[in-house]
Amino acid sequence: MALAKLTIKPLDRDYGEVEVLFNPASYSISKPVSYTPHARRNLNAPLLSFSGGGSRTLSLKLFFDVTEHPVIGGRRTTDVRTLTNALVELTRVKRKKGRPPVCDIHWGNAPANSDFPFRGVVNNLEQEFTLFDSSGAPLRADVRISFTEFLAWEEDWRKTDPDFTTRVVKRGDTLSSIAAEMYDDPGLWRILADANGMDDPRALDIGRVLQVPKTD
Repeated sequence: MALAKLTIKPLDRDYGEVEVLFNPASYSISKPVSYTPHARRNLNAPLLSFSGGGSRTLSLKLFFDVTEHPVIGGRRTTDVRTLTNALVELTRVKRKKGRPPVCDIHWGNAPANSDFPFRGVVNNLEQEFTLFDSSGAPLRADVRISFTEFLAWEEDWRKTDPDFTTRVVKRGDTLSSIAAEMYDDPGLWRILADANGMDDPRALDIGRVLQVPKTD
């Protein structure tokens, strides 16, 4: 069985997909949760009121090594920057876009509501080149890259609204059959299509988690 490689897939097609050379030995995810303190003289500690959840941050340590001049993409690689420049590209602004791309980071088949896939934007990139050939071309690099969670409020609202539930797409499913199962009316498939931003109601990937809103 082939080793699942961590991949970074920009949602913008003007940017290329990145597959790491070696999977990270570890990763970390942090998420701040904010509370505002309200001091009271007669209390030993301030009262706290919830101020909101902060964005998650995914941090990766990646290693690149081309000392053996591996063939990647059909070409022999003699400069490690050939690989790391693909990560640098994720920090750059395309002329027509106005910002770097939003990316989906995938690694293996994670359970629902897990760390992966992680959708975010690069907030920091550090490269350290540690070995060079006789011409000065770097052969090894340690890369630290972190992503800030990118959340569309509509999607977050659908996921946290108690009036919504979910349904995992199985083999043979159609929107009409799911509507018949969930609503007892196959004609309500349009509700599912709209809730999940589907332009093509026939494009159902097995394993996809559909948002199923309640009807009046």
